[in-house]
Amino acid sequence: MSRYILHFAPDNASLIIRLALDALGQHYTAVLVDRSRTEQASPRYLRLNPHGLIPALEVPDGPIFETAAILLWLTDRHGELGPSARSPKRADFLKWLFFVSNTFHPALRMTFYPEKYVGPDPEHQSRVRQEMQKALKQHLISIEARAAHAPFALAIQLYLAALLRWCALYPADTNRDWFQLNDLPHLHAMCRAVEALPCTTAAQTAEGLGPTPFSAPRYATPPQGSAT
Repeated sequence: MSRYILHFAPDNASLIIRLALDALGQHYTAVLVDRSRTEQASPRYLRLNPHGLIPALEVPDGPIFETAAILLWLTDRHGELGPSARSPKRADFLKWLFFVSNTFHPALRMTFYPEKYVGPDPEHQSRVRQEMQKALKQHLISIEARAAHAPFALAIQLYLAALLRWCALYPADTNRDWFQLNDLPHLHAMCRAVEALPCTTAAQTAEGLGPTPFSAPRYATPPQGSAT
């Protein structure tokens, strides 16, 4: 029996955890949450994550949800993804991990699903999307400046690579004027470095991510399930 069970949907936040588990060399079973059938809202899945969000990771201590929480738990359990609790680099690791998860990621989510925050009015949705895109541009400037100073810990690199992928792809019906990865040379280089990792090769096969999933992404063509 696998030590870990990752409940995933292709090209969702579970991708970050898949990358982390493979980077750590940890054996796990991947269980599809079929978004086309809204399985994330099923009673079975809600027992793992009552908020109906992907991913959830079952570990011997019980299920964990929230991407940053899972990454931090894996870091503390296995190392390698980030500095230990006693490391002088720990504070920097924590502040950027939680900036990415609590500030950058939610702003990106609001550009994907503005209706979840302001309701069905298209004008309100457009306004929220534009405001979040402005905020994201500022966040990227801050993250790029930090990346120029020193490499991020691996956990943050994996998280950012996925988020930058989604910046380039979603939502599909809007222009990409606000985001150009080439304008962020240190983050662009980070994406290329993550693409060279064996864990990315495994994710490309498992989720149909294409040859350059982070530096020049294309829409996923997964062998099973749906990204949206």
